[in-house]
Amino acid sequence: MATQHSRSAARLMISPAVILLFLWMIVPLAMTIYFSFLNYNLLRPGAHDFVGFRNYYYFLTDPSFLIAIKNTLILVLGVLVITVVGGVALAVLLDQPMWGQGIVRILVIAPFFVMPTVSALVWKNMFLNPVNGLFAYFAQLMGLQPYDFLSQSPLMSIIMIVSWEWLPFATLILLTAMQSLDSEQMEAAEMDGASAISRFIYITLPHLTRSITVVILIQTIFLLSVFAEILVTTNGGPGTASTNLPYLVYGQSLLQFDVGGGSAGGIVAVILANIVAIFLMRMIGKNLEA
Repeated sequence: MATQHSRSAARLMISPAVILLFLWMIVPLAMTIYFSFLNYNLLRPGAHDFVGFRNYYYFLTDPSFLIAIKNTLILVLGVLVITVVGGVALAVLLDQPMWGQGIVRILVIAPFFVMPTVSALVWKNMFLNPVNGLFAYFAQLMGLQPYDFLSQSPLMSIIMIVSWEWLPFATLILLTAMQSLDSEQMEAAEMDGASAISRFIYITLPHLTRSITVVILIQTIFLLSVFAEILVTTNGGPGTASTNLPYLVYGQSLLQFDVGGGSAGGIVAVILANIVAIFLMRMIGKNLEA
């Protein structure tokens, strides 16, 4: 009886937060769905004609949509490859005893706490600038012509910036997993004559598998909504070379003032993100069960 009373009291206490969170999510989503069926342009605020699925048709048949989907996939896959491979390498390195190990770990993890907008501005002005950037300076020292990364390789530049932001997260998760590895198992393998490469392939990597799947899941969900780095550095350009799905929705809504079309694009983006998330959750669930 007391247990049931405690559960009822707990539900009552958390109900305001649950209701607030529910309204926080449902109200904007409902408004977005409602606007997606209207011919609503901010330049004509008085005209709210119902057009059904026409906004969805125009958004899905827009040539920029397929380009944005391709750029989004390239961005996500590129960042995942760099952060997972780099995270495993850094986790193995930082797990070794060294002088100033705590300071080194803090320095490696620090970029994760920098705001995306600030990171993008730092990379744009201090590193990638073809005139005053650090990369241009080193290119001139070697007698080479400075390379304009943001104009000539915009998507690669975005991948580089976002990877720098997310590499500390992957490193932190994988380093935590590394520290739970049984040292006696590694010592036994070393005594049996296993090389460092063999120990890494057959002991360390299988031990990190679950942590790698968690990193992939969490990062994918966030990488599908990368926006600030593109807005600050390339504005989706040149042309649509670095336009991903969130930036395409932004351009439709706030640059072309087409609230109806932008809302339809937002719903499409949410549906695609949920499909990817559900697919990854099932894959990871099977992996964890195994």
